[in-house]
Amino acid sequence: AFGSEEKFKEELKAAAVSQFGSGWAWVVADKGEIKIMKTGNADTPVAHHVTPVLTIDVWEHAYYLKHQNLRADYIEDFCRLINWDDVERRYQEAMAS
Repeated sequence: AFGSEEKFKEELKAAAVSQFGSGWAWVVADKGEIKIMKTGNADTPVAHHVTPVLTIDVWEHAYYLKHQNLRADYIEDFCRLINWDDVERRYQEAMAS
């Protein structure tokens, strides 16, 4: 869907960095496709009829103590810790239901 793993990660990071204010970046399953989206405040992909398989919390409280106002640094650290096998499992479960 994204052409390469690197392109997928770039788009996920871009969604997380560009979320204005508080919110979330998501990887979602949508009718058999994997997509990236972002939501503000307390919005959730479930309200948009898609299934979340990964989320990055970009509310300031998630990263301020370690990263101050450097959201991009937090996102880089976060992405290094993602268990992609677990994300794949959640995606497969979403597709099976």
